[in-house]
Amino acid sequence: MNIVIIDDDALVTTALKTILEADPHVTVTGTGSDGREALPLYRSLRPDVLLMDIRMEGMSGLEASKAVLAEDPGARILLLTTFSDDEYIIQALRCGVKGYLLKADYSSILPALRAVQTGQTVFGTEIMSRIPGLLQKEKAFPREEYGLTDREYQLISLVAEGLSNREIASRMFLGEGTVRNYLSVLLEKLSLRDRTQLAVFFYQHLQ
Repeated sequence: MNIVIIDDDALVTTALKTILEADPHVTVTGTGSDGREALPLYRSLRPDVLLMDIRMEGMSGLEASKAVLAEDPGARILLLTTFSDDEYIIQALRCGVKGYLLKADYSSILPALRAVQTGQTVFGTEIMSRIPGLLQKEKAFPREEYGLTDREYQLISLVAEGLSNREIASRMFLGEGTVRNYLSVLLEKLSLRDRTQLAVFFYQHLQ
């Protein structure tokens, strides 16, 4: 797994590089100290995951993430920060990054990078527990505006509860294959990337 690290604290960058490269399967192929370096480094190195701080001088990690994702929507970005700020969490969810972790949780960084590499969306336990409450503060819209059927709405609500495909299939009296098909259609219809974004969409717009 090839990683690029962007952080304006040289000590943090060095520590992260040391921790990550202790695993023989991980290589830090490049580092930067400003969000403005993210896109050029991403273009030239094409890392499996871009690991980036949020608060930096010049250009923030959020702004840099938007620039990278505008060029490559499939880019896998994991934001790492000391700030558990509600507004940062909301912005990170909206811009499409694959994860948001607190730097204090060093033991979770490598597992999170592996998960992000496989396309999963990862948020720290502390942050994930706050997402429903944060998004319920947002203005809600009727589900009819999104062209959702009653069954689609039910399926999204069960995803938001954290149920697996098997559990959803049992609850809705459907086959697992049918649930997977429904999910694929919903993600395409709503222009979402994965189950986590579908759950976020539910709390943001349908509650």
